[in-house]
Amino acid sequence: MTRKAVLLRVGIDSGCGGIQSPLFADGSFEFISIPDKKRVSVHKYGNVIGENGRPHSDYFPARKQESVAKQHIHLDPEFEAFTYGDPTAPKRSFRKLERGDFLIFYCGLQEWDEVTGWNTGETPALYIAGYFVVELAGMATEFTKTTLKREFGKNFHVRYPSVFEKQRDDLVLVKGGASSRLLEKAHKISSVGKDRSGKPLKVLSPEMQKVFGTFGGKVSIQRSPPRWVESDFVEKAIKFVNKLK
Repeated sequence: MTRKAVLLRVGIDSGCGGIQSPLFADGSFEFISIPDKKRVSVHKYGNVIGENGRPHSDYFPARKQESVAKQHIHLDPEFEAFTYGDPTAPKRSFRKLERGDFLIFYCGLQEWDEVTGWNTGETPALYIAGYFVVELAGMATEFTKTTLKREFGKNFHVRYPSVFEKQRDDLVLVKGGASSRLLEKAHKISSVGKDRSGKPLKVLSPEMQKVFGTFGGKVSIQRSPPRWVESDFVEKAIKFVNKLK
């Protein structure tokens, strides 16, 4: 069977949430989710505690931390049961994912100094944060209630009835298997290019183009549209990702 692999940008950034997730000196990082504008989630920036014992609200500017601590979080993807969901048209292609395919997540990270906070001298970049080895994928309408609860019950779009009822007909869901993981150390994949007007643009670095290809010439990875790995590069990309820690 010919496997497939696709890269997807996820997590908080300057345009959605106002910050980048923090990257620490040893290469580890904290994956921070985007805000939940629907305000239904049980998760908030103040009650989600990172590996270092610090709430995610601590990574926001000091003047915002108190208010941000009460902000609900759109926890998706989630790396406890390894689920991802999205009701928007660009992600609908994920319904084509099959068992053994790879959904690779990358996010924006910026260096964090434990003493002074954000190291503003360093430009944020894009890093692989984790991946799913796909176990199950499809439109929500294709799954029984039992399957939705058992396999996708922890996913934001399924967990909250008010969200699910509105999005069910358009919702694509992906479930990762036991080999899925959130990485311990982030791996940088971007370099700085330019858009058509000459403004800086994050693109897949030349080194990473040798691993993932050029996505049919669309090497910009600054925004969130899925980037499907060309068939000639899929196995190389999967082998590379599997070696990441």
